Amino acid sequence: MHLPLQITFRNIEHSDALEAKVRERADDLDHCYGRIMSCRVIIEALHKHHRNGNQFHVRIDLTVPEAELIANREPDEHHAYTDVHVAIRDAFDAMRRQLEDYAQRERGEVKTHVGAMGPA
Repeated sequence: MHLPLQITFRNIEHSDALEAKVRERADDLDHCYGRIMSCRVIIEALHKHHRNGNQFHVRIDLTVPEAELIANREPDEHHAYTDVHVAIRDAFDAMRRQLEDYAQRERGEVKTHVGAMGPA
């Protein structure tokens, strides 16, 4: 990456293990697309639920030439986000898909669907 990775923890204590996981996943994105200009990751504990535990929100903002890609993983969408590791994994998986699509568009590649040949 051209600019350093920024990792922000909100309402959650800083964790070296979580930071290492985020850095590892960000490096994977950099290998996927080498022209990433910046990457900002926010890991946030939303509420203190005594019965169900914390719910986590992970947001990734990635700046690439001529675009900004954003991946959000909110607990309202997926109840599995009481585990911060699952939220991080899913956010980075979603970002990787966006980045791969962006790279294909940049190269001018167009996806074709099987069976879309029209009338015979």
